[in-house]
Amino acid sequence: MADTTHLKTIEQRLLWLSQWMIHNANHIRPKVDGIKVGGHQASSASMVSIMTALYFAALRPEDRVAVKPHASPIFHAMQYLMGNQTRARMEAFRGFGGVQSYPSRTKDVDDVDFSTGSVGLGVAITSFASIVQDFIAAKPWGADLPLGRMVTLVGDAELDEGNIYEALQEGWKNDLRNCWWIIDYNRQSLDGIVREGLFERIEKIFDAFGWDVVRVKYGALQRAAFEEPGGDRLRDWIETCPNAEYSALTYQGGVKWRKRLMDDLGDQGDVTALIDRRSDAELAALMENLGGNCVETMAEVFERVDHDRPTCFLAYTIKGWGTPIAGHKDNHGGLMTKAQMAEWQTRMGVPEGQEWEPFATVKDPNALRAFLDRVPFFAKGPRRYSDAGIAVPAIAAPSDQETSTQTAFGKILDALAKGDSALADRIVTTSPDVTGTTSLGPWVNRRKLFARTEMADAFIEHRIPSTAKWEFAPEGQHIELGIAEMNLFLLLGAAGLSHSLFGKRLIPIGTVYDPFVHRGLDALNYACYQDARFIIVGTPSGVTLAPEGGAHQSVGTPLTGMAQDGLASFEPAFADELAVIMEWALDYLQRDGEGDPDERTWLRDETGGSVYLRLTTKPLEQPGKRVDDAFRQGAIDGGYWLRPPGPNCEVVIAYQGAVADEAIAAAGMIGGARRDVGVLAVTSADRLNAGWTAAQRERARGNTGAQSHVERLLGRLPRHCTIITVIDGHPATLAWLGSVAGHRTISHGVEHFGQTGTIGDLARHFRIDRSALVASVNGLTDGAPS
Repeated sequence: MADTTHLKTIEQRLLWLSQWMIHNANHIRPKVDGIKVGGHQASSASMVSIMTALYFAALRPEDRVAVKPHASPIFHAMQYLMGNQTRARMEAFRGFGGVQSYPSRTKDVDDVDFSTGSVGLGVAITSFASIVQDFIAAKPWGADLPLGRMVTLVGDAELDEGNIYEALQEGWKNDLRNCWWIIDYNRQSLDGIVREGLFERIEKIFDAFGWDVVRVKYGALQRAAFEEPGGDRLRDWIETCPNAEYSALTYQGGVKWRKRLMDDLGDQGDVTALIDRRSDAELAALMENLGGNCVETMAEVFERVDHDRPTCFLAYTIKGWGTPIAGHKDNHGGLMTKAQMAEWQTRMGVPEGQEWEPFATVKDPNALRAFLDRVPFFAKGPRRYSDAGIAVPAIAAPSDQETSTQTAFGKILDALAKGDSALADRIVTTSPDVTGTTSLGPWVNRRKLFARTEMADAFIEHRIPSTAKWEFAPEGQHIELGIAEMNLFLLLGAAGLSHSLFGKRLIPIGTVYDPFVHRGLDALNYACYQDARFIIVGTPSGVTLAPEGGAHQSVGTPLTGMAQDGLASFEPAFADELAVIMEWALDYLQRDGEGDPDERTWLRDETGGSVYLRLTTKPLEQPGKRVDDAFRQGAIDGGYWLRPPGPNCEVVIAYQGAVADEAIAAAGMIGGARRDVGVLAVTSADRLNAGWTAAQRERARGNTGAQSHVERLLGRLPRHCTIITVIDGHPATLAWLGSVAGHRTISHGVEHFGQTGTIGDLARHFRIDRSALVASVNGLTDGAPS
């Protein structure tokens, strides 16, 4: 075990630096907005002993940690102490260019493993990262991967988040190992005190899912006191003291501790003597020496774990430990006053003017620096890895004369499964209990399901006919999940960071029914915020999933695809479009450029990102073979002319997705009455819109020649031309097209929950059929818009 003296010194340094950073941001740095900056002094203070023992005694370079959001000041202070963070960024905490409010992989410069701003998600992702680690280690190309522990530092109030329990169940099903969850059990949350006896429920839940549970309630001082005469009665008193009482006494200090203990336990001889032997300050230190606030105890507890079973540490702590606001009911969002900080600075022995000095108060800086140089976790420097890009094989569209994009997706993956490309070997697919119905079945039949131990398919053994061959094996490349969509996006997030976390690139592809993208939206946003790389396929989509009814018909997902940062959204109508987009997407996932925009589109494609494909089960007659560059590039850039407009074009019908046949038919029906009708195939409203707004920003900066792809597409249209848009989704997805060059626009789409029926019934009901489009055209007045 590491030298306890050095650990105690580090603990006190981290406590001071973190609290001073918050104080500086709220009371010293000039205020511009006139509002509290915040920073969670109490919530971070309760974690300082745990984090000191963990990082400076227990962890190895291959371990990964998700830090409790409100403990970010401790994390940043730790990196500052180690020379991995600058004073300027520390002074700008929660300011522009400063260290982030919550640990962020993409916004912070220090070595953040997992972003943890959205409570609960940073907890659950560690279990999926452990599963991904096992997935990689089971493959020939990943056999050299050193197995690390995936560690979560979690506040007890975070355990209210339901996704944590969904993750526990998925971990049990996937034989989870090498995972530690360390609970900061300070029994206080934003609005009050945690209910009595919560620890008993926590222990039962974790035990039910096969976790070891280690309760860390008493620190070294308390355990020593319990060995003294009368110590057993002191221990019994602590065991039965209500959470609120313990917190209040902690805030009031040694005098109140003495009075309360003497009132309850006095005149019992040895107990009274135990109390009397300690000064008020010593008595307060004893009562506040819970296990999670004792760096010596935490280091010992971590060292005793010598197995790979998932382990939950329930570490009792005092919220605000070591500070003047410790234990106060309002301390979650509270801050030390200037007077409290001045008094505390004196108590901490920090000289005025040396508040930012990492080694101020350290008696032997050289000895401490030598110790820090030997800490295993930091020995190899930053642990942001990378992996070489993998060549993408040519992807051909299926040759069916009539097919749906969902079916085409399954056939494209099956073709990859049949091949022996390096890229196919790195693909990992996953789905929340809809593998067969989202066309992943052929891929899984060829590439098997992943499990650390082989499990045969009983139907195959008994020769029972089935389209699904469910063979589990270490070489398997599909991870089957339960029905929780949050787990889907957490797994995609973990797998999509594998190149950075483990130095082994994966190509994660997940499928889900499109309406249920929104059930996992928080985790999808979380994955994108970390810059995880994956493909999510939402299928079937829209009211074309007609017989299933409104709950299974997606309306708003195209808008989600446009709004979500880090996610390029596509909705192809035809199989050849999908093939082109998938070939591009498999490369796009692997890019990590400088972020300079492509002046042809003004999209930041060099940075790469994740991809969302909104697909459908509606079969469409396929166009003839198209191999020209304009089609291929247009499909990637977001749109192309399926039917180019003539010089006197009066009407353009712009569509996205499964309504292609209705748009094409409507154009044919009005072609005799209207001149030069154009049909615009939109494959990605997201990319068209993003390029347009980016080009506008560039022009505002003085580059008057900047022009986006959609501006070039629509720039040839006469001003009197009307654009009719249609999508099996919310009409706002395409309604903005008229703003590009000032054209009147009539938008068709779905704004309300659907109902059961045939595709035709619902298309007519929502006016996304050919007759409704023609009616809109016929309703136009001749000439220019009024």
